[in-house]
Amino acid sequence: MNIDTTKDAAKLEVNGKTLVMDTIRGVENEQAINSLNLRKETGYINLDPGYGNTGSCVSGVTFLDGEKGVIHHRGYELKELAANCNFLEVAYLLMNGELPNTAEYKQWNSQISENSYLGPSLQILLNHYPSRSHPMSVLASVVLSLNGFYGDLGEERFYQLDMDVVRLIAKTPLIAAHDYRRKRGMQYIPSDPTLGYAENFLHSMFGVNLSPERRKIMADSLEKLLIIHADHEQNCSTSTVRMISSSDANVYAAIGGGIGALWGPLHGGANEAVIKMLEYIQMHDGDLASVIKRAKDKNDPFKLMGFGHRVYKTYDPRATIAKSVVDDLLEKLGVDEPLVDTAMELEKIALEDDYFVSRNLYPNVDFYTGIAYKAMGIPKEMFTVMFTMGRMAGWLAHLLEFREDEHRRICRPRQIYAGSPMRDFVPLDKR
Repeated sequence: MNIDTTKDAAKLEVNGKTLVMDTIRGVENEQAINSLNLRKETGYINLDPGYGNTGSCVSGVTFLDGEKGVIHHRGYELKELAANCNFLEVAYLLMNGELPNTAEYKQWNSQISENSYLGPSLQILLNHYPSRSHPMSVLASVVLSLNGFYGDLGEERFYQLDMDVVRLIAKTPLIAAHDYRRKRGMQYIPSDPTLGYAENFLHSMFGVNLSPERRKIMADSLEKLLIIHADHEQNCSTSTVRMISSSDANVYAAIGGGIGALWGPLHGGANEAVIKMLEYIQMHDGDLASVIKRAKDKNDPFKLMGFGHRVYKTYDPRATIAKSVVDDLLEKLGVDEPLVDTAMELEKIALEDDYFVSRNLYPNVDFYTGIAYKAMGIPKEMFTVMFTMGRMAGWLAHLLEFREDEHRRICRPRQIYAGSPMRDFVPLDKR
């Protein structure tokens, strides 16, 4: 890792004790204080709810600058990757540190293609889920069950990690597509090795109901959406994957936990929540003034979904790419999507309102991706699954990086206890 460490550069004095700490500077000049020995030397811990100011690791996968709206993967700006690469190229970059050359890409693509199938037992497992099961519930549990299909080989499982990675990238779209089809009484469609990653997913999902021409248009857009979802530094789900992996749990357990974390409406589930919000606005005759008023009322539980971000203090750079994808997709498909007009008007009002501007509540990536998926005919309950397909690459990249980290240790945060103090036990008959 290319980081600079300055010895004994920071001092903390507390209750007559002095802790001398190293400072660390990253490649993009981010700065940190190494407080690893804080409790050992002073008896104090650092209380940071939500880990908003706590660095959990040193990573070389993705860099974010929320104030400037910058994101790059392994040194490559996201918009360049989205404009010039397909998803499998970016997935390879995240996990290997470099973009693949022709031979490397051919081998990588071949590995994915050879593992893009669901065996009979997996299909039977999928078919036994209730039809009302949420797609994220199905995906999380099936991913966890893959360990049973491919075996936890004890110490040997570390040697099969590369194949676990390939299987997860290859099978996730097929699990999602088959779940979609079986809930509608349709048969499983095998993978087509002649098609690209995104196009093969659309083929496995829609089959003959989607013409090759429209499928190609949608696949081009979907490749870009998967890329902008691929990684986003130490977010909730990625940190979850790292934390589970820190216990030496198998890769399927770690990724299953990541899927569960992503499902939440404050994380990956936000794109589904955006569409529900826009549909709500339409049901109420497009009354945007009322929606804005409710969003400003701190006593109203209503939230303006798709605006603001924990990291970004300016326009989310992924949202810029997603917006261009939506515009291009709707034009090429010839789709008239009423929700787009509502979304554009809502964005315009929010960007001109001092309440939202002063709070850095700009549109984020979730504001547009749901519209794109809806235009493709993907049901809103699957929107977070689409996010998962992209983020799978980032999760695996961080898991691989963490497994090779010489400083890795099991994650074990501290706490400040706020319960009852020590007290005497009272037997049941005397309570």
